[in-house]
Amino acid sequence: MQVPRNWRLQKQRYSLIGEVCEHCGVKLFPPRDICPECSHGAQTLYQFTGIGNIHSFSQGFDPPNGHIENTPFIVALIKLEEGPMITAQLTDIDIEQVEIGMEVEIGKIDGHQKRIPAKIVPFPFYDPEKKKVRS
Repeated sequence: MQVPRNWRLQKQRYSLIGEVCEHCGVKLFPPRDICPECSHGAQTLYQFTGIGNIHSFSQGFDPPNGHIENTPFIVALIKLEEGPMITAQLTDIDIEQVEIGMEVEIGKIDGHQKRIPAKIVPFPFYDPEKKKVRS
């Protein structure tokens, strides 16, 4: 994915913002220009609750680079109560406790904070103020 596109999509991903079709009422995540159900325009923004049920899950043992401390990890397909299905990592739960159909809330980590903001890590070579010494 291109870097500019990644920055444009961050708000919808981390805030669970999708769209609802004005014609048939289907809720879409991620947002699309055309409703896949009725082929009409779907441009009304919709804030998903983040509540859903586990449809399927798996345990992973081979993390991305730099995340070895997070193994093993659990990834699940979550069917949101509004309809769409999303992929999410389950945290603060052991694999033995996870069950198909279990209700979960996306983004709720400690019982108080919801929709944790993304941690933005600057690229080491990005220098918009031109402060780094160049060779």
